[in-house]
Amino acid sequence: MKLDRIDRKILTRLQSDGRIANAELAEAVGLSASACLRRVKALEQAGVIDSYVALLDPKKIARRMDIFVEISLTSQASEVLSAFEKAVSRSSEIMECYLMAGDADYLLRIAAADPTDFERIHKDHLSRLPGVTRMRSSFAIRTVTRKTAFAFDE
Repeated sequence: MKLDRIDRKILTRLQSDGRIANAELAEAVGLSASACLRRVKALEQAGVIDSYVALLDPKKIARRMDIFVEISLTSQASEVLSAFEKAVSRSSEIMECYLMAGDADYLLRIAAADPTDFERIHKDHLSRLPGVTRMRSSFAIRTVTRKTAFAFDE
């Protein structure tokens, strides 16, 4: 789907306020309410809008620590990669997982309450992941920037 200027305006506004009323969104982007709703539905059907979520403040739900874990696997065989990815997808403790180029095969982001909580996550989840030959964890000291919105050129 090719995005025009109006689509980009709609997406920019929805990224900052996914609960905005259609009438307010339409006014903000210069469309009628019905035309705006048609465009939003088209963006949803095309998969450009993947889902609507509530972003939580990690500190207010006792997830004060971000830990990044580099994972190296025993091999790059597709069955090893697949088994690892399935296990990661089933773990509610792993917030993000990226297949990497470079020294590590995967990079995980874990949100933990404190070091004791991370120890529990390590013991109960990370140490049970299949095909892992090496793990290296790094604790974030502070989040400098965290974005959830993509920017569009105008």
